[in-house]
Amino acid sequence: MSRNGVMSIGTLAAATDTKVETVRWYERVGLLPAPPRSEGNYRAYDEEHLRRLSFIRRSRDLGFTVEKVRELLALADQRDRSCAEVDAIARTHLSEVEEKIADLTSLAHELREVIGRCGCGSVAECNIIEALSPRGSTARQAAPTTRREPVGRVPS
Repeated sequence: MSRNGVMSIGTLAAATDTKVETVRWYERVGLLPAPPRSEGNYRAYDEEHLRRLSFIRRSRDLGFTVEKVRELLALADQRDRSCAEVDAIARTHLSEVEEKIADLTSLAHELREVIGRCGCGSVAECNIIEALSPRGSTARQAAPTTRREPVGRVPS
């Protein structure tokens, strides 16, 4: 913190492990209020900016979307309100996280099974390639040289 409790954007960014451009972006999208400017026209952040940016970063680290962070900030600014809405947002997010964990756990199980079938022979006999190939085809068949996508569909 520099004199009078005022920080430059670089100091604020470093204190919160945030890139300077990200700090500017949070200002542009309205999550972080624009600070006053110094006589030299530099942004002059204070302790409240530091607290708010730390809150934003922690929320984002926990996987909250920008819109949910915006809602949480609005609620945090109303200190006398019930925290029921905050609780509901957090519970919904937890449910989404748990669903993703379940999906990833299932994916890891499937990958372990596929890897477990690998005989480490030649690619022509590879069970992993076989498992990844479209149903009804085999890894032992020559793969087409080009892949055609239906009109209007973006290749993945």
